[in-house]
Amino acid sequence: MLSRLIAPAVEVSAHCDLPCGVYDPAQARIEAQSVKAIIEKYHASDDAEFRTRALIIKEERSQLVKHHLWVLWTDYFKPPHFEKYPQLHALFNEATKLAGASGTKGSLDAAVGDQLLAKIDEIAEIFWETKKA
Repeated sequence: MLSRLIAPAVEVSAHCDLPCGVYDPAQARIEAQSVKAIIEKYHASDDAEFRTRALIIKEERSQLVKHHLWVLWTDYFKPPHFEKYPQLHALFNEATKLAGASGTKGSLDAAVGDQLLAKIDEIAEIFWETKKA
């Protein structure tokens, strides 16, 4: 009798932990675009104080890229997605590394920013395919 009282009245399931619409790779892309723009502004300036601030902000934005990618990787994508898109783990690993210390966080190379944006675009393409299903 006790188990009937504490048992859920309705069973529900979802493919993500929040209602759909809260996840979007655009968040990571916006931050990555900011990182690339900061790198370009850094190189265009000879003001030491400006360049110092640019480095600090670039590192913060790079960290935000990683955060947004990790949220997608760990909260949105589920085992069926990884089965259908076996390259997905590698894409996330490569993208987060491109935003990390060996990527935009530790580099002033705009080409690395372009590589990061390309990886995010690959992830976004898969993301939007999963939304169609």
